[in-house]
Amino acid sequence: MHTYYFDMKDGVPVRDKSGLELESDGAAIVHSKLLADRVRKENPEGNRDLRIVIIDESGREVHREQVYPQNT
Repeated sequence: MHTYYFDMKDGVPVRDKSGLELESDGAAIVHSKLLADRVRKENPEGNRDLRIVIIDESGREVHREQVYPQNT
């Protein structure tokens, strides 16, 4: 298991200080997509620049998930 951090960024980053233990980068990416879906449902008119940035326990950026599609 590896620890992944899911930072929210829209100009000013909000750091995930606790992280989540998952089996792989792929599992972390799936989790970021689920988080993005939840944010869109809770706040459909949110900041269009919002991204979820996955950082692994070594500090490496794994993935950036756009929360709101650019074509809206």
